[in-house]
Amino acid sequence: MPPIPSSLHIFHPCLNHYLKPNFFSLSYFSISAPKFPLSSQLIPINPRTLSSVANALSPSENGSGGGGDRSSALAGPPVLENSVQKIDVNPPKGTRDFPPEEMRLRNWLFHNFREVSRLSGFEEVDYPVLESEALFIRKAGEEIRDQLYCFEDRGNRRVALRPELTPSLARLVIQKGKSLSLPLKWFAIGQCWRYERMTRGRRREHYQWNMDIIGVPEVTAEAELISSIVTFFKKIGISASDVGFKVNSRKVLQEILRSYSISENLFAKVCVIIDKIEKIPIDEIKKELKSVGMPQEAVNELLEVLSVKSLSELEEILGGAGEAIAELKQLFSLAEKFGYSEWIQFDASVVRGLAYYTGIVFEGFDRAGKLRAICGGGRYDRLLSTFGGDDLPACGFGFGDAVIIELLKEKGILPELVPQIENIVCALDHDLQGAAATVATMLRGKGQSVDLVLESKPLKWVFKRAARINAQRLILVGNTEWKKGMVSVKILSSGEQSEIKLDELE
Repeated sequence: MPPIPSSLHIFHPCLNHYLKPNFFSLSYFSISAPKFPLSSQLIPINPRTLSSVANALSPSENGSGGGGDRSSALAGPPVLENSVQKIDVNPPKGTRDFPPEEMRLRNWLFHNFREVSRLSGFEEVDYPVLESEALFIRKAGEEIRDQLYCFEDRGNRRVALRPELTPSLARLVIQKGKSLSLPLKWFAIGQCWRYERMTRGRRREHYQWNMDIIGVPEVTAEAELISSIVTFFKKIGISASDVGFKVNSRKVLQEILRSYSISENLFAKVCVIIDKIEKIPIDEIKKELKSVGMPQEAVNELLEVLSVKSLSELEEILGGAGEAIAELKQLFSLAEKFGYSEWIQFDASVVRGLAYYTGIVFEGFDRAGKLRAICGGGRYDRLLSTFGGDDLPACGFGFGDAVIIELLKEKGILPELVPQIENIVCALDHDLQGAAATVATMLRGKGQSVDLVLESKPLKWVFKRAARINAQRLILVGNTEWKKGMVSVKILSSGEQSEIKLDELE
């Protein structure tokens, strides 16, 4: 941009945002007052103002550089420098901040998620938080359809913040195609968003641990996934007396629908309705089932089956020849081999609310009945074809971060996590700040954590800080010691103090 004369003034800084660089001429400001009411006070341009305008209107942002963005997509006018806007300091409803103490807890939880996944031979993946809206709109009736944070982006594309991770996994598997070597054992820990009613352990933003196995049609895959969750529970101090798994198969419902010649197209809708069975009265469940086309007789038998709590009872109703019974028996047999039989139980009412599940489904639940489902998953062999890919046998689970924290609080076993700093380094004289920095750099180079006191502070303050950050050693850099190439080292747990040569400091 050519230099602008110092005498040039513009009318109001809020207009700066709308001025493209090539319009910076006096002729641009020939605007009639009725259209644009302007401040009577003229404000001189200064380099800072020009820098802000140039940054706000760079070609890559305003579409003049060939990006094709619409001018209406520009951000709103900047706030005047001398104005003060009071904001709500709380995060948006349903979301969280993570100050250090909360971040320590989150890191501890994620570490255990990752460690269990590693022990089971899974590899970590991740996907964009922002995805195409079409990825999550599958079947009418799913709660998730009405809970999307979705909008149109600047390129007129419909996008959504991911409410779950499995569709993103399916998209990536389709994208990679035949280059993938099956079976895949992948896990992810990702932030998810759902605009839903908040209850204890349910937020609009949460983190979710997913483990998925792609390419294994056998029930051994589901057995492996449940085993991994059990391993996780044991690692964090949760036992089978605290938590259990309700297990069922959607093929049970398919057999009932088939016996009444009910269309397969109703299957997903029926599953969505049944998933509400603990949330709404049974009469409402009956009405909804009839409204989608199920005859009264079929509704009655279905509800009878949903009340069944043992495989032997189910076998009496359906017979033992069905695929659903055979797979469930195999799963319970494998549970014995894995060593978690006491953790699982059959429950015909568990179907999961997502439309894509096709076979065995399971939910982790709090045996005290105070919390919502802790985790859930199952088989989804036909998900890929809904996105235009070739179907592969697949199963997985999702495990949220919120409910498990509530459970740990409920049991009184939430870990006490404190900062862990190995050294705190302090200069006893302002002139020795550089020397203290040298000591800190040397220790950090050896892989040790160091909190360097960055100001001149009295020793009383330094000791208080050392206690607060749980430092193991206090290293003092004083004039007398430094002249001898030494520092004073105090072991804070024992109070033992000594002088150590700098090159011997470990």
